[in-house]
Amino acid sequence: MPTECTPDFFGFEPVEGREVVAAFDGGVITSDGGALLLGATDRAIGMMDRFALCFHDERRQDLIEHEIVTLVGQRVFGIALGYEDLNDHDDLRRDPLMAVLAGKLKTRRKECAPVAGKSTLNRLELSRLEPTRYHKISHNPIAIKRLLVDLFLEAHEQVPNEIVLDLDATDDPVHGNQEGRFFHGYYDCYCYLPLYVFCGRHLLASRLRPASLDAAAGAVEEVARIVAQVRRRWPQVRILVRADSGFAREELMAWCEANGVHFLLGLAQNPRLVANIADELARAEVRSRRTGKPARSFKEFAWQTRRSWSRKRRVVAKAEFTAGEANPRFVVTSLRRTECKPKYLYEKIYCARGDMENRIKECQLDLYADRTSTTTMRANQLRLWFASMAYVLLCALRRIALHHTPFADASCGTIRLKLLKIGALIRVSVRRIKIAMASGCPAASVWGSAALRLSAAASARGSPT
Repeated sequence: MPTECTPDFFGFEPVEGREVVAAFDGGVITSDGGALLLGATDRAIGMMDRFALCFHDERRQDLIEHEIVTLVGQRVFGIALGYEDLNDHDDLRRDPLMAVLAGKLKTRRKECAPVAGKSTLNRLELSRLEPTRYHKISHNPIAIKRLLVDLFLEAHEQVPNEIVLDLDATDDPVHGNQEGRFFHGYYDCYCYLPLYVFCGRHLLASRLRPASLDAAAGAVEEVARIVAQVRRRWPQVRILVRADSGFAREELMAWCEANGVHFLLGLAQNPRLVANIADELARAEVRSRRTGKPARSFKEFAWQTRRSWSRKRRVVAKAEFTAGEANPRFVVTSLRRTECKPKYLYEKIYCARGDMENRIKECQLDLYADRTSTTTMRANQLRLWFASMAYVLLCALRRIALHHTPFADASCGTIRLKLLKIGALIRVSVRRIKIAMASGCPAASVWGSAALRLSAAASARGSPT
């Protein structure tokens, strides 16, 4: 018979004649012992201090318990560890590992904890662009946007010859009466339509927008800002803007052409475009029916819309017949044929943009970038930036410390599960803080090598380890 359970004591089936009992009485224990890697990553890239500088604090410093750097660090670390809800921080505020990450073990007042609770963090998220009597913390959106690009630039030891800026919009469903909510017919729900800009795995921009806008709304503004900042550091770098057909707009293409930026954009099909490759589609159908396999060929031609485009541009078409039907696809580009042949352009360069969707999934599924449940667009945009910073932090951990390990291509969720969620006993003495992690952790060797690499990176940057 299993041992009876009480509210504080739990019994389970005996094993080899021994009782199996459990209780939450282990003492100072954390389930996030591996999060020390997050603190080491922050020291290696110097992110949190600079992120805190994007906020302005007009509170009386002699009366406050939690400084801005503690608040923003707690929020970003919490998201990286899987605590997307502010309510979680009413328990986390007394978690010893969170105190270690904050670098703060003691409090000024006895009734306070080393890190903040949900109410204090909520006031941070509701901060405005200018401080007021009741909102004394404000934030600077321009500085936050600039920091994301700075962190991208600093991640490169050498200046690359070319960078590819991937643009994409995605749905962010809302379930209340948030400001800016709108029913989107394609996604069949009330949602926001955030715009993301990535370069490989690096996140350069995350802009919250109402779903009533065109998918390309604000794209020129974001690209112009990013390109200007990149060229100040890397004046000779070649830049390619890549996106799906939702961004094939005259405004974006004309801006790229006027500013020496290349583009490769999907192009929505229409009867005129399909008619241009009618012969190629017919030949592909014959080959496919003869072999029983998909068949495709490529064609390029100069193209101009009847009203919206200001000039002719190079269009590459894929004439494909697969699964018993035609599957034509088109892209428009500023790249010349001498630089890139049609087949390579479509299959190797354009199709590679699909990997960006995996990055967006990481942001939304692993780091809760879609947790935009506050009332105002301003506060929800700030929530999106907190999630973005958590992504940047985990991306830096993966790049600096895990590139020679089985986790080199792991998602943020896998890194959290395998390397951060490690049970640990914490012992605090006069001279040291000992984090005794689970001896049976399967990823112990990888964790140890990651800690050494991060320590070396922090030392090279001049940060204390």
